[in-house]
Amino acid sequence: MHQLIFVHLPVSDLPRSRRFFTALGYRFNDEFCDPERALCLVLGGNIYAMLLKPECYASFTRTGAGHAAVLAVSADSREHVDRLADAAIAAGGTEVRVQDQGFMYGRSYADPDGHVWELMWMDPLAAAGASARRSSTATA
Repeated sequence: MHQLIFVHLPVSDLPRSRRFFTALGYRFNDEFCDPERALCLVLGGNIYAMLLKPECYASFTRTGAGHAAVLAVSADSREHVDRLADAAIAAGGTEVRVQDQGFMYGRSYADPDGHVWELMWMDPLAAAGASARRSSTATA
């Protein structure tokens, strides 16, 4: 149904945000960056976070620019979750929580603007089993 996803987030300091996310291994699409107003953070193939100065962010919403967001993003493995979370904390982020349910593992950190990034990994077999259970329940 949807081809691209753009999440808009207010940030107070664009150079700091660029340094922070670059330290985590992310890249930016400079074609959609405006050094005075916005950065385009590439999260995946067609997934982007637009990091916007508060006045730019406010132009997209009636509620202003003072709201933090919670974003959940997938990781390839438990080690990938730890690697990203550790890099975020080393770059100035704050650890929020850790959850380990065996088949599902996650860690959350707050970036310098207070947005919470929840990094999640789920065992592919457990995910397939949960999907099959939902399908059989829906057809029952």
